[in-house]
Amino acid sequence: MTSGIVRSTVPPGSTYQWRDKKRYLWLIGLVVPSLAFIAIGMWRLTGWGAWFWIGPIVILVVVPAIDLLAGLDRSNPPDDVIEALEKDKYYRWITYLFLPIQYAGLLGSMWLVAGGGLATIDKVGIAVSIGCIGGIGINTAHELGHKKEANERWLSKIALAQSFYGHFYIEHNRGHHVRVATPEDPASARVGESFYQFWPRTVGGSLRSAWNLEKRRIARRNQHPFRLTNDVLNAWLMSAVLWGALVAWLGPGITPYLLIQAVVGFSLLEVVNYMEHYGMLRQKVGVGERQRYERVDPSHSWNSNNIATNVLLYHLQRHSDHHANPTRRYQSLRDFEESPVLPTGYAGMIVLAIVPAVWRRVMDPRVLAHFGGDISLANISPRKRDQVLAAHAVPSSTAEGGFETGSRAPSSTTGSAVGPSSTTGEDDTPAWRCPGCDYTYDVVAGEEREGFAAGTAWSDIPNTWCCPDCGVREKVDFVAVESAAAG
Repeated sequence: MTSGIVRSTVPPGSTYQWRDKKRYLWLIGLVVPSLAFIAIGMWRLTGWGAWFWIGPIVILVVVPAIDLLAGLDRSNPPDDVIEALEKDKYYRWITYLFLPIQYAGLLGSMWLVAGGGLATIDKVGIAVSIGCIGGIGINTAHELGHKKEANERWLSKIALAQSFYGHFYIEHNRGHHVRVATPEDPASARVGESFYQFWPRTVGGSLRSAWNLEKRRIARRNQHPFRLTNDVLNAWLMSAVLWGALVAWLGPGITPYLLIQAVVGFSLLEVVNYMEHYGMLRQKVGVGERQRYERVDPSHSWNSNNIATNVLLYHLQRHSDHHANPTRRYQSLRDFEESPVLPTGYAGMIVLAIVPAVWRRVMDPRVLAHFGGDISLANISPRKRDQVLAAHAVPSSTAEGGFETGSRAPSSTTGSAVGPSSTTGEDDTPAWRCPGCDYTYDVVAGEEREGFAAGTAWSDIPNTWCCPDCGVREKVDFVAVESAAAG
């Protein structure tokens, strides 16, 4: 039993007589989409237009305060209960229920904007609050979009339709998870980069990345990208139909408020992206053509165990485990001792992020400490690199390498440059399995969705291809198996 505890991720305070103490607390997450009804109801009761601003008040004031008062929860499910916990459909239905409440609030709010005789300031307030709900809805879409079940992936797109940000479904799963904590990732923030500088880079970069990912996938099928099977286009079409139906029903006067809620929604997503990997940089390992970034590990994401934000965001703050196991459900995500820790929950960190000077004062020393005092190992904004290095007194011999100075030689702690697969006799092997999520590529069946026809040999799969389910493991990581049925 002792050895089992050593190998597990269960920290002191957990127990093998384990039960999910947050089982019913997860229902609190449904309070967020209900805020529209609370705002409208309290406005009718009191006549106070201030209630329409309930969204930002809850996110920027109430939740941070509760985080400070409620404290931390570091309990982890023991490894031997995770499978049963994953199969408990109670947790799935909590996320499913978010969507009808979210959309009922959107419809009711837009109806009130169109015909409720509200002042402009009140209309802006309710649009901002609906945007906050839509932004949290993107987090629900994030949870659903990582799952293997087709119905949950479609529900993810539905949740994204309100904010007209459906391309997130593609870019996050197949872009961000592959490039996270590298200079190539538009969703990984850099030291010296304020949120206001990060915002246009990540919004534009994520859009371009999503389109290019789908364009390459469809090109492998010798098809033009302008078709409904393009997941960027069909996600946008869902938004266009939703918005078009609302405008046809309620009139063009609601259009500015639809735009406001969309920008607020995806900006809330991006400010969370900003804090999740700020300054984190995966080092390069290997040499020559075999050089690549080390595999993602718990040290590449900022975590938080503040319980209030965790139950509202379905354990999004346990971000390290999510990147290691993207298909794992929220109730099973674990805390790791080696993960860097934010000083408070995500809600409180949003408040810091919107004031760049305060953010730098709080976070830059933490990034420096995470890299053992060598800031050159961090992901630094190219425009601010000299300034950041000078501010933290990095030895000149370390700083001379330019933007890539974070690269280091292979070591046993950073992971090898070559995965377990081998080119020897690979065309004789009928199936290859992802060691992260157990997705299996069967040569006989191919993978039509990825553009690989039946019978496509493993050697013909591009070396840049990543697992389509988890987005974490690359082709080089896959291991040979006798057949897909062996999975």
